[in-house]
Amino acid sequence: MSKAHILVVDDQDSIRHFVAKALEDEGHTVQTAGSVREARAAIERDMPDMAFLDLKLPDGTGIELLREIKRLQPEVSIVLMTAFGELETAVEAMSAGAFWFLKKPFQHEELIAIANRALESQKIWLELRRLRHQAFADEDYLHSSAPSMQEAYAIAEQVARGDTTSVLIEGESGTGKEYFANLIHRMSARHAMPFVEINCAAIPSELLESELFGHEKGAFTDARTQKQGLMELAHGGTLFLDEIGEMSPMLQVKLLRVLERRTLRRVGGTKDMSVNVRIISATNQDLEKMVREGSFREDLYYRLKVVPLFVPPLRERREDVLPLARLFMERFAKQFKKGFKDVGPSAERLLTDYPWPGNIRELKNLMERTVLLESGERLEAQHLKLASRGRSSAEASLGQRVDEAVTGPIGPEGIAFEAILEEIERALILRASHATKWNQSKTAEMLNLKRDKLRYRMKLYEIQSAEEAQEAAAREASPPRSSAA
Repeated sequence: MSKAHILVVDDQDSIRHFVAKALEDEGHTVQTAGSVREARAAIERDMPDMAFLDLKLPDGTGIELLREIKRLQPEVSIVLMTAFGELETAVEAMSAGAFWFLKKPFQHEELIAIANRALESQKIWLELRRLRHQAFADEDYLHSSAPSMQEAYAIAEQVARGDTTSVLIEGESGTGKEYFANLIHRMSARHAMPFVEINCAAIPSELLESELFGHEKGAFTDARTQKQGLMELAHGGTLFLDEIGEMSPMLQVKLLRVLERRTLRRVGGTKDMSVNVRIISATNQDLEKMVREGSFREDLYYRLKVVPLFVPPLRERREDVLPLARLFMERFAKQFKKGFKDVGPSAERLLTDYPWPGNIRELKNLMERTVLLESGERLEAQHLKLASRGRSSAEASLGQRVDEAVTGPIGPEGIAFEAILEEIERALILRASHATKWNQSKTAEMLNLKRDKLRYRMKLYEIQSAEEAQEAAAREASPPRSSAA
């Protein structure tokens, strides 16, 4: 193990002396501090390779100091020391970038083992960090400059340095959750071992157990031979469970056992087998709501969500739309031997204004269809006519009329100014109402209107509330009552 410069911060002299002596005996250079102020002064003099930080200090917390160090030097390995050991604190520490959470009192061997693991992980992480830039050129992705994505990248980098820390990736369908799971694996010390993925929604629950845990010969009617499960196949590597919210309650119990004991038992088996696997899960559902409703286990939820990672939808990072569109256009033009080389202004406007409910997956599919079916050197709005499938016919028609009114010539009949403005207002109110599930307060906030003005416009344009619309639909669907004989 290479020797390192290590900072030890604790307000107890005995702890500082014990940790420093143990690390110095291993050949490391150790600097100590008894407070946040002293630690800051030490860092200004010489940034350490690694730090052991007490959670509670006289003038602050170890987590505050951790965040300061990570902002200055993200690759520093940091271990938090505490006598409290609360799960919430551990989650906060790991989310902030801690390598490990060391509960006092700890033994000499435990301290040295964690130091060695942290420094080895740091070495591997530094060697693998270059893979991030290579990975951004993958088939379905491109490096994003959006602040929300920068945060996701930072969390992925930090959590990759942990060995067994579970990660829950949340976000809408098509945002790139699988990409982030793969990225974490490739930047981790497990990169040379298998990355195994399974979509929990794509396999019937009665078969998913056998797929995950394997089965013994004769365990059920069609079990003619012994079969290894995906957890065994992922031993030493990473198991990615996509659509984790679709997992049945029975399998949730079994998965929880694997996370707690690091052992599994095949279907029909009688022996427990040790398994060394990191679990990364993903969902586009609200798992917290499912926990409240009782359809997802609370203990499993917190086991999976040691570190949460949110992938924002494409509509919230519109600066990514055109770079991704050009990336996909160039790749499909090369694949289909087409001449498209650039995206014209009209296509740019259409692409950036579109809400992208299907996110990156929808954009990729659109570009594949368009490049395959259209011809030319510059992609224009008329080439993207298939994109109108994502909009209602009314919205598409309105958009066309607005474009004609704004950019087209004004004929002798003039422009229906009031009518077009009314249509625009009505369309915006309807879109905002659907987005907020007809909550008038939230709709007014989204449109930057006062609630009474929103109500006035809804009445003016005869826009019904959700309840009124349902009642009207029910009245229309009900058969007329026959008169009494």
